[in-house]
Amino acid sequence: MKKKLFIPGPVTVSPDVLEKMGTQMIGHRTKDASELQRRISDKMRKVMYTEEEILLSTTSGSGLMEGAVQSCTKKRAAIFSVGAFGDRWYKMAKGNNVPADLFQSPMGKHTTPEMVEEALASGKYDLVTITHNETSTGIMNPVKEISKVIRKYPDVVFALDTVSSLGGVKIPFDEWGVDIGITSTQKCLGLPPGMAIASFSKKAMERAREVEHRGFYLDLLSLYDTIQKKDYQYPSTPSISHMYALDYQLDKILNREGLENRFNRHREMADHVRSWAKEHFELFAEEPYASNTLTTVRNTRGINVKELNRKLGERGYAISNGYGDLKEKTFRIAHMADTTMEEVKELLALIEELME
Repeated sequence: MKKKLFIPGPVTVSPDVLEKMGTQMIGHRTKDASELQRRISDKMRKVMYTEEEILLSTTSGSGLMEGAVQSCTKKRAAIFSVGAFGDRWYKMAKGNNVPADLFQSPMGKHTTPEMVEEALASGKYDLVTITHNETSTGIMNPVKEISKVIRKYPDVVFALDTVSSLGGVKIPFDEWGVDIGITSTQKCLGLPPGMAIASFSKKAMERAREVEHRGFYLDLLSLYDTIQKKDYQYPSTPSISHMYALDYQLDKILNREGLENRFNRHREMADHVRSWAKEHFELFAEEPYASNTLTTVRNTRGINVKELNRKLGERGYAISNGYGDLKEKTFRIAHMADTTMEEVKELLALIEELME
């Protein structure tokens, strides 16, 4: 049975977007490929609110996260974590022999500007990574306030994980001074998994030129230099299928729905799920910093989440159990991409019915 997915990615993809994935191939070294990639970049700049260059990578978002930390850390990275995916960024640094320190917030709490200030004031770091939206805990960090701190340190490259929020929440990259802003296709952008996208500032580019060992496939400078020299060509074969679908979906986002309408829809769905969660359970995230694209619910009633999800599956729906140590202690309901309020209400009504 096909299920409506309310999990933190992949999301249910609209049939017309899926159809675009089946477009016949073109040569990836042709003028047509360059034009396709340039169109995507121009549209992504609008979604990211940036004038900087756009990089595409045939990886998940984790690929460009790893590329950022290994390509742009010359001295030492300060990795801030509000859950599993911030921790993953630290593991990437250590796995690539990049000097790094991990700054963790308590589970369900946000990264504070004060934490960032204290770390950067030490002068030890030349790259900082922040998770905008953490799907394990349901935290959306106050990046606007954090960015004001980072701006005080012009030698620090600012890398931001927006994998599970870009396209569902307004994130003005240039206004916030984001040097490398990373997302991927399978969450709020509403495509199948398999492609990651990043903005890449001139400051990040200049830093990468100073880093000797940047890796190979995930070398962000190599991606940048190749598209400059070869007119939006990439060093290795990109996923043409994803690019066809992304080009089409970005037109829908920008021209049919409109960015502000899309952001409002995500916020309204989040408000509704949060209200429901507080009525029947509790929120796991501290509410002023609760995500607008996913809600992590504290399982205060001790329900068997695995069994609930099995029953939901029989009715054509899927939610997510808690992540890692939070399994069965929480469950997660995503409300992102092309999901509608009507679908959210259907899901919540069904959960209530099954709990009874």
